[in-house]
Amino acid sequence: MTLEERIAGSKTSIFKAVFPSTTNHYDTLFGGTAMHMMDEVAFITATRFSRQKMVTVSSDRIDFKQPIPAGTIVELVGHVIHVGNTSLKVSVEIYIEQMYAEGRELAIHGEFTFVALDENKKPTRVIK
Repeated sequence: MTLEERIAGSKTSIFKAVFPSTTNHYDTLFGGTAMHMMDEVAFITATRFSRQKMVTVSSDRIDFKQPIPAGTIVELVGHVIHVGNTSLKVSVEIYIEQMYAEGRELAIHGEFTFVALDENKKPTRVIK
Protein backbone atom coordinates (compact mmCIF):
# COMPACT_ATOMS: atom_id res chain seq x y z
CA MET A 1 0.00 0.00 0.00
CA THR A 2 1.35 3.43 -0.93
CA LEU A 3 1.57 6.30 1.54
CA GLU A 4 -1.19 8.14 -0.34
CA GLU A 5 -3.48 5.10 -0.14
CA ARG A 6 -2.76 4.73 3.56
CA ILE A 7 -3.55 8.40 4.18
CA ALA A 8 -6.79 8.18 2.18
CA GLY A 9 -7.81 5.01 4.01
CA SER A 10 -7.35 6.60 7.42
CA LYS A 11 -9.60 9.62 6.81
CA THR A 12 -12.19 9.69 9.60
CA SER A 13 -15.57 11.39 9.70
CA ILE A 14 -17.92 11.43 12.69
CA PHE A 15 -21.26 13.19 13.10
CA LYS A 16 -22.67 14.40 16.42
CA ALA A 17 -25.66 16.41 17.57
CA VAL A 18 -24.97 19.43 19.79
CA PHE A 19 -27.22 19.08 22.83
CA PRO A 20 -27.72 21.68 25.59
CA SER A 21 -25.69 19.54 28.02
CA THR A 22 -22.55 20.35 25.98
CA THR A 23 -23.08 24.11 25.72
CA ASN A 24 -22.06 27.13 27.75
CA HIS A 25 -24.14 30.07 29.02
CA TYR A 26 -24.16 31.50 25.47
CA ASP A 27 -25.91 28.31 24.26
CA THR A 28 -22.89 27.38 22.13
CA LEU A 29 -20.59 24.35 22.31
CA PHE A 30 -17.97 24.57 25.07
CA GLY A 31 -14.51 25.10 23.54
CA GLY A 32 -13.09 22.34 25.72
CA THR A 33 -15.78 19.92 24.57
CA ALA A 34 -14.95 20.75 20.94
CA MET A 35 -11.25 20.15 21.63
CA HIS A 36 -12.07 16.82 23.31
CA MET A 37 -14.09 15.69 20.29
CA MET A 38 -11.32 16.83 17.94
CA ASP A 39 -8.61 14.96 19.84
CA GLU A 40 -10.75 11.81 19.77
CA VAL A 41 -11.21 12.03 15.97
CA ALA A 42 -7.49 12.79 15.54
CA PHE A 43 -6.62 9.74 17.66
CA ILE A 44 -8.90 7.49 15.61
CA THR A 45 -7.38 8.87 12.38
CA ALA A 46 -3.81 8.35 13.63
CA THR A 47 -4.60 4.83 14.82
CA ARG A 48 -6.31 3.88 11.57
CA PHE A 49 -3.23 5.12 9.70
CA SER A 50 -0.59 3.36 11.81
CA ARG A 51 -2.54 0.46 13.42
CA GLN A 52 -0.32 0.96 16.48
CA LYS A 53 -0.58 2.53 19.90
CA MET A 54 -0.67 6.30 19.38
CA VAL A 55 -0.60 9.13 21.91
CA THR A 56 -1.25 12.85 21.51
CA VAL A 57 1.88 14.90 22.11
CA SER A 58 0.61 18.31 21.06
CA SER A 59 -2.25 20.31 19.67
CA ASP A 60 -0.40 22.75 17.49
CA ARG A 61 -3.15 25.21 16.70
CA ILE A 62 -6.91 25.35 17.07
CA ASP A 63 -8.78 28.13 15.29
CA PHE A 64 -12.34 28.81 16.42
CA LYS A 65 -13.83 30.49 13.35
CA GLN A 66 -17.44 30.65 14.56
CA PRO A 67 -19.54 29.47 17.51
CA ILE A 68 -21.42 26.17 17.30
CA PRO A 69 -24.99 26.61 18.56
CA ALA A 70 -27.02 24.02 20.42
CA GLY A 71 -29.46 22.20 18.19
CA THR A 72 -27.06 21.78 15.29
CA ILE A 73 -25.28 18.78 13.80
CA VAL A 74 -21.50 18.80 13.58
CA GLU A 75 -19.25 16.73 11.36
CA LEU A 76 -15.70 16.17 12.53
CA VAL A 77 -13.28 15.24 9.76
CA GLY A 78 -9.74 14.04 10.47
CA HIS A 79 -7.01 13.39 7.95
CA VAL A 80 -3.26 12.82 8.14
CA ILE A 81 -1.30 15.78 6.80
CA HIS A 82 2.30 14.82 7.69
CA VAL A 83 4.13 11.58 8.42
CA GLY A 84 7.50 11.54 10.18
CA ASN A 85 9.60 8.69 11.54
CA THR A 86 7.87 8.22 14.91
CA SER A 87 5.19 10.89 14.68
CA LEU A 88 2.43 12.11 12.44
CA LYS A 89 0.20 15.16 12.25
CA VAL A 90 -3.57 15.06 11.88
CA SER A 91 -5.77 17.94 10.75
CA VAL A 92 -9.30 18.03 12.19
CA GLU A 93 -12.12 20.24 10.98
CA ILE A 94 -15.53 20.70 12.55
CA TYR A 95 -18.37 21.67 10.22
CA ILE A 96 -21.76 22.95 11.37
CA GLU A 97 -25.00 21.82 9.76
CA GLN A 98 -28.40 23.17 10.69
CA MET A 99 -30.77 20.31 11.48
CA TYR A 100 -33.57 21.56 9.25
CA ALA A 101 -31.74 23.42 6.49
CA GLU A 102 -29.22 22.62 3.76
CA GLY A 103 -25.57 23.61 3.76
CA ARG A 104 -22.66 23.51 6.14
CA GLU A 105 -19.93 25.84 7.36
CA LEU A 106 -16.44 25.35 8.75
CA ALA A 107 -16.47 26.28 12.44
CA ILE A 108 -13.18 25.01 13.89
CA HIS A 109 -9.87 23.77 12.50
CA GLY A 110 -7.03 22.24 14.49
CA GLU A 111 -3.89 20.15 14.15
CA PHE A 112 -2.72 17.40 16.48
CA THR A 113 0.62 15.58 16.64
CA PHE A 114 0.82 11.93 17.66
CA VAL A 115 3.68 9.57 18.45
CA ALA A 116 3.62 5.81 17.90
CA LEU A 117 4.61 3.74 20.96
CA ASP A 118 6.06 0.25 21.20
CA GLU A 119 5.26 -2.35 23.89
CA ASN A 120 7.67 -0.53 26.30
CA LYS A 121 5.92 2.81 25.72
CA LYS A 122 8.90 4.13 23.78
CA PRO A 123 8.59 5.93 20.45
CA THR A 124 8.66 3.60 17.46
CA ARG A 125 8.37 3.96 13.70
CA VAL A 126 4.92 5.05 12.55
CA ILE A 127 5.12 2.85 9.46
CA LYS A 128 6.47 -0.65 10.00
